[in-house]
Amino acid sequence: CRLHQQQAWPLVRVCWLFLALASKDFEPQDLDVSVVGRSFMITGANSGIGRATAMAIAKKGGTVHMVCRNKDKAEEARVDITSESGNMEVYIHIVDMSETRKVWEFAEAFKKQYPALNVLINNAGCMVHKRELNAEGLEKNFATNTMGVYILTQSLIPLLQKSRDPRVITVSSGGMLVQKLRVDDMQSEKGHFDAVMVYAQNKRQQVVLTQQWAKAHPVIHFSAMHPGWVDTPAVSTSMPQFHQMMEERLRSVEQGADTVVWLAVSRAAARTCGGQFFQDRMPVPAHLPLAWTHSSAEEIQSFMTQLETLARAI
Repeated sequence: CRLHQQQAWPLVRVCWLFLALASKDFEPQDLDVSVVGRSFMITGANSGIGRATAMAIAKKGGTVHMVCRNKDKAEEARVDITSESGNMEVYIHIVDMSETRKVWEFAEAFKKQYPALNVLINNAGCMVHKRELNAEGLEKNFATNTMGVYILTQSLIPLLQKSRDPRVITVSSGGMLVQKLRVDDMQSEKGHFDAVMVYAQNKRQQVVLTQQWAKAHPVIHFSAMHPGWVDTPAVSTSMPQFHQMMEERLRSVEQGADTVVWLAVSRAAARTCGGQFFQDRMPVPAHLPLAWTHSSAEEIQSFMTQLETLARAI
């Protein structure tokens, strides 16, 4: 754990420096938009980056669908969002993203109930420190961070395609830069179970998914993003020592959510190429220079085939 903290500290400083430099070039008018009449689904919307994103979109007049695991926390967040924004078009859907079949059932029911969905924001995530399985026998981190994202997005693509200016944003992490896609051990069954590295592998999987979806469905604008190191309840819970050491240097949830909101609502974001990895409103490389993390076409195809096989079984 100390090693991870030592590795993270330079990244925290880089994130702060990058934010300070990049924000000078932000165009304020990019977010000066109304999204009345557009609908947004946000997973993990009751806290952290998800809640900050939901609040920002509600203030701009968008219809917000909050996908949350905890009903009480979701209702508390909804009350705060509607009260502060004055927007009553905020709805709660109780779904645990680790329960794979229930994610699929929710997506299918949503398509029948709602005629359109303009933007899907895959924000929910987890870092479970022991290897646990869900009801379908999937490792819980993989089930939440990868399969939940895959099944929800795949199921909603037909609805998104029918909607105006459709977008899908996945909140990934710069931690994925230290991971190569592992197609022979997607659920971390081999060797020592390191939750931080499992999480990073899941985030690499999300970036690969984003790239493949962008190629397969060009009518939808797909993007993944790194929010920087953000002071969220998830970080304080899953990495308490790191959070305690870095607390004063972490970004606020609003700073972490800025690029999510920009990708979701701005016209400038829609003009960028799909499938890219963003940080602070800018596309950045998905691999470090001279990195060993690139995957072959065969490896990527194997990854996509395995996901499809798992999804069909469920």
